Amino acid sequence: MGYYKELIAFKKAYELAMRIFQITKRFPGEEKYSLTDQIRRSSRSVCTNLAEAYKRRRYKDYFISKLNDAESENLETEIWLDFSKDCSYINNEEHTFLTLLNTEIGKLLFYMINNPDKFS
Repeated sequence: MGYYKELIAFKKAYELAMRIFQITKRFPGEEKYSLTDQIRRSSRSVCTNLAEAYKRRRYKDYFISKLNDAESENLETEIWLDFSKDCSYINNEEHTFLTLLNTEIGKLLFYMINNPDKFS
């Protein structure tokens, strides 16, 4: 069935995490241990949970559980993106692009959760 890095959801989640990393380099220093750390952590966690889920995909319940974790982290990332925009750390164009990518990842995760047999 391949390698987790071949999953479209993983590729997009990794892209989002890297874009967030680059953008957050310009966040103010006082956000280092709050917003910057949190948004980086949640976006990266989507990738790690996807990899863990895929590695244990033969165990359907575990697979779905880890995908649910990824989905939760994805939603958290969306909220941190909203905070980033509302605090004027990212502009509307960046927010729209990143949010659309994040939403697309969420839809892919939802599909995987609801069709686990296609990944076994």
